[in-house]
Amino acid sequence: MSETKRTRIQTENRKIILQAALEVFARDGFRGATVDEIAKTAGMSKPNLLYYFPKKDDIYRSLLESLLGTWLDPLHDLDPNGDPAREIAAYIERKIELARDYPTESRLFANEMLRGAPILEDVLKGELKPLVDQKVAVLRSWMKTGRIAKVDPYHLIFAIWATTQHYADFDAQVRAVLGTQSEGRFHDAATSLKQIFLNGLRPR
Repeated sequence: MSETKRTRIQTENRKIILQAALEVFARDGFRGATVDEIAKTAGMSKPNLLYYFPKKDDIYRSLLESLLGTWLDPLHDLDPNGDPAREIAAYIERKIELARDYPTESRLFANEMLRGAPILEDVLKGELKPLVDQKVAVLRSWMKTGRIAKVDPYHLIFAIWATTQHYADFDAQVRAVLGTQSEGRFHDAATSLKQIFLNGLRPR
């Protein structure tokens, strides 16, 4: 069913199903989740749900593809014509905002990676890799002109992913160590990470 041919009700029902699926997959994992439980959580019959998604794999894949799009938006926004320090700082800020606003989604995505990405492997190679390669070229151009220090650009991106998503995937650990439930921990994280990365990337 193409996006252009969906009615408003069909689009809304898909959103309801995916939101319910997020709740069920996050709680029960992929293996433990069932179509019956997703339909129950969505407040619709199983046949109605299967009209939109014939299999559990289809729901899971659609949900993960949507999440991947959300995670990649900040990387898309990295402007090759912008000031490198500001662009990298903005990228870190956006990634921390995603950790704050989409913690369940982040953990679901992380679980898929821990499973070896059986559902998303082709999407990662077909969508993620070309985008990362493109932004690596931007980083290399900044390094070549001496605007930021020379480091491996792939591992720089990996490091930003790892440190920012930590605040979603290990939020319980972060709150336990900091002894706070305050949303200010995300602001503090962004401030500290920007300092660490930008100091490390300062031209020598």
